[in-house]
Amino acid sequence: MDFNLFMNDIVDAARKDITEAGFKELRTPEEVDEALKQKGTTLVMVNSTCGCAGGIARPAAATSIHYDRRPDHLVTVFAGQDREATERAREYFEGYPPSSPSFALLKDGEIVSMLERHDIESYSAMDVMVKLQALFDAHCDEI
Repeated sequence: MDFNLFMNDIVDAARKDITEAGFKELRTPEEVDEALKQKGTTLVMVNSTCGCAGGIARPAAATSIHYDRRPDHLVTVFAGQDREATERAREYFEGYPPSSPSFALLKDGEIVSMLERHDIESYSAMDVMVKLQALFDAHCDEI
């Protein structure tokens, strides 16, 4: 099997997982700026092809949003794929090193909290969902 075709299938599946969950994919720096400067709360998932993204982070993201409180906006960038968009998003995550997968919660364009890779790997999807919902309780309005 051709490696590039294999990787394209993996990337396509990873993109589909998170967009089907309701996250808007941001693929350019301009799309990132437009999305992250919006008023309200925005959850950014930094997606990746690693096992902890597919087995933990994306399932946690998809289930966490079925909750009484949730961010106003759900967006995603893809580390290693949409490099310029990911780099731009990381500019908003002041004080946090690059990490993927990860989740950043912004309010009115400012970072309020982040779940980094070390907050995701070695945990279950349910554990990460609970961490995300705790952020929603602290920073998001009831829907």
